[in-house]
Parts: sequence; C-alpha cells; structure tokens
Amino acid sequence: MLGAQPSATAQDTSLAPVTSATPERVKVNNIFIIGNEKTQKNVILRELDFTTDYFYDWNTFLEIIQADQKKIYNLRLFTSVEITPLITGEEEVEVLIAVKERWYVLPSVIFELADRNFSEWWTNQNRDFSRVNYGLRLSHSNVGGRNEKLRFAGQLGFTKELDIQYSKPYIDKNQKHGLALQVNFFEQKNIPLKSSNNKQVFYTNDNEDILRKNFGTALRYTYRRTFYNFHFLTVGYNNTKIHPDVLIQNPEYFQTDDTKLRYLYATYTFRHDRRDNVSYATDGELLQLSATKYGIFYTDELDEVEVNLTANKYWKISDKFHFATGLTANWFLSISQPYTLVRGIGYSPNFIRGYELNVIEGQQLYVHKNSFRWKFIDLELDISNIVPLEQFSTIPFRFYLSGNFDHGYVKDRNFKPENAQLTNQYLIGYGLGIDMVGLYDNVIRFEYSLNDNGGANFFLNFKAPF
Repeated sequence: MLGAQPSATAQDTSLAPVTSATPERVKVNNIFIIGNEKTQKNVILRELDFTTDYFYDWNTFLEIIQADQKKIYNLRLFTSVEITPLITGEEEVEVLIAVKERWYVLPSVIFELADRNFSEWWTNQNRDFSRVNYGLRLSHSNVGGRNEKLRFAGQLGFTKELDIQYSKPYIDKNQKHGLALQVNFFEQKNIPLKSSNNKQVFYTNDNEDILRKNFGTALRYTYRRTFYNFHFLTVGYNNTKIHPDVLIQNPEYFQTDDTKLRYLYATYTFRHDRRDNVSYATDGELLQLSATKYGIFYTDELDEVEVNLTANKYWKISDKFHFATGLTANWFLSISQPYTLVRGIGYSPNFIRGYELNVIEGQQLYVHKNSFRWKFIDLELDISNIVPLEQFSTIPFRFYLSGNFDHGYVKDRNFKPENAQLTNQYLIGYGLGIDMVGLYDNVIRFEYSLNDNGGANFFLNFKAPF
C-alpha cells in the first residue's frame, strides 16, 4: 500500500506485471475496487482514463495508471491508493484498485489565531491571546459516499462567526456538472482600519462596540470537461455594516460616507490542476485564472473588476529532490478600493518570505516564489496497538529541507506616503526552511528568512507556500 501519497517505490511494485513476459498491448477485461466501504464505486471510476474492452499500448497503459492513481488520491478521500494490473491472458489484464479510506466525519475544536500568520501574532500583536478564535467545526467530507462536502463552523473569540458550506461535485449522470453553496456571517469588535508603515492598524472603540458585521452567501457552478480542467462560475451577495466610529477613524474605509456596503458579484475561474498532491505538490503544474465583477446591477456602492493569475510548476528531479516555482498576479482596474477589498503582499496566498510581518497594499501585485527541496526523512509510524481505528493506525511523516527565494512588486497608484517604504519597490526574500508533511497531508513549515531591507526572522506557517 502507498503512504501519504503515491511513492515511486509503491508505483514500481503496483505496476509490475504478474508474469515475466510483458505484452506489447493489453485489453482491460474487468476493473475491481476494494477498500471503498463508504465511497461509491462511480466516484473512483470517474477518475480513470482507461476503460474495459479497449486495447492500450503496454507502456502507455502504465503511464495512464500512474496518472490515475494520483487523481484518485487527490480526491482527498483516501490515505492510500494502489492500482495493480493483473495479466490474465496473452493480451488481457484485470485491474485491481485498492484504496484505504480516510475518516470522513471530523468534529474538531477551533483554536486558531485571527491574524494573517503566526509571526504577525507573535511579533506585531505581542502574543495577545484575546486575538484567538475558538469554537466547534464539524466536517463531513464524503456525504453519502458521493464525495459531497458538508461543513459547519461556529466560532467565538476575536471574530464571532457562523459558516455553512455544502458542495456536490456532480449533479448529472456523466459527472461533469456540480454545485456548491456557502452562507457566512461574522462580526468583529476589533478590525483593521488601514495600514501604516506597511503594517495593519487595528481599532477598537472605547465602549468595545461591534464595529463590523458581515453577511455573505454564494452559489458556485462547476464544469469539469476533462480530467484536469475545471470551470467555475460563482454568483454571490455581500452585505457589510460598520459602526460610525470606523468612518471617523478612516473616512475612506468604504469610499463613501455610508456605513453600509452591499453588492452582488460574479466570478469566473478556469483551473488546470495536474499536481501529484494538491496539499504539498512535488510534481506537475497548476494554472488558475479568474475574473471578478463587483457590483452587477446596482453599482452606486461598488463598481470594480479584479483579475487573478496563479501559475505554479513542480519538477520532480528524483525521489528525494524537487524544485517548485510559482507566479501569482493580481490586478484591480480602479485606482482605489474599499478597504474590505484591499489586496497586497502579506495577505494569503500572496507573500514574500522574509516579509511576513508586513502588508504591502496596492492595486497591482506580482509575486514569484521558488523552493528547492530535499526530502531527508520519509517514514510511517505504526500506532495500531494504541489507536485501533484503521484510518489512524499509521502516521506518515515526510521532512523536506528547503532553500527559498521569493521576489515581487506591489504598485500603489495612490502613492500613500505612510507606506512608501515598501510599495512601488522591488522586494526580495530568501532563506532556509524545514517542511513537515504529516497525517492527511497536513503541513507545518519552520523557516528562517531574510529580506533585502535588512529584516531577518524565524517564521512558523501551517500551509504549503504554493
């Protein structure tokens, strides 16, 4: 069986023929699936690029199986996936797909920082525990065995929030069309009003009143025409209300003198995703392009267009070494935006390592991130004698030493003097890090990074950089 992701060793074993003589071409007679106690068979079959009663060149067939193995794993329904061709005749094979299912219903306690990253909380916010969110999250990642997702989160603390999400990846027989719905409400007593000296400025009034309330809902349509290409169309509504004191502190918060900002928006997104592991890729590519129109019918409060580009490439040099590079770009068409829409370096996922303590805000940004990684530990801990559940009986660990180099630029058309040190400037960050990939592909990154303005610090992050 494979570990946390399809490994080269496991693939060599699973794809080897059961006889010493390999045929030039093969026909698949039957496909058998084992281990899918909850997941419906058609969810797995949807990812296969081969079918029965059709002849394939043997080497091409092995390549197809390797790619299909990755696609099934990236459903994030299984901890391991193994596809084995069994030669049963001169030009005939049976295919065995063995999966090990994850634990799909995961109640969890929310205890997380409200700030942009751990270093922001630790350094800029002086480890203030009032800036912690806590609550309960309940997730079901495979409702009915159909790969449907249902998530509920109730949160208190720094930000009080209620969030409900439901997604159905396929609503048709051919499994090409899907729908998703999200409803979200949150309120805050402490909010960022603006930035100064390239850091966020937070505000709480004397009475500790609620300064911001936000209600949002969105419906997303998905079309998956081919295995690796996805089209998304999202239509949503957002309603934000602020306390009058917010406009006293920053009259340009909404760019109007109103305490409400309401708008409909529509987003089209194209995504080409051929990564070997969506949580921590070591091979493949990701291309994503999106365009959003804020303000559809009534544009008095907001009339804006935003365009985003993500282009990542991952080269697997060997089983232990890989190189990753990623370009992100973001453009607003207008010269300025309400502060609730402000983008820049320092806001996820756009960052330059070494500048985690800063926000560099503007209307155009470009970030190019690079990492050369060496996998120096790859092991699995068997804890079945302690935890009898099969889904948690083994804990995989992979450790990577990474050398990082990032650079980027933010254009602020308003040339705000209080942020002039880093806006409209070419920025560089670099350093070393250790990435740990654990159970269910969760990532923890320990990095020491420097920047070209003389800053250097240790940073802790809980997500792959790109």
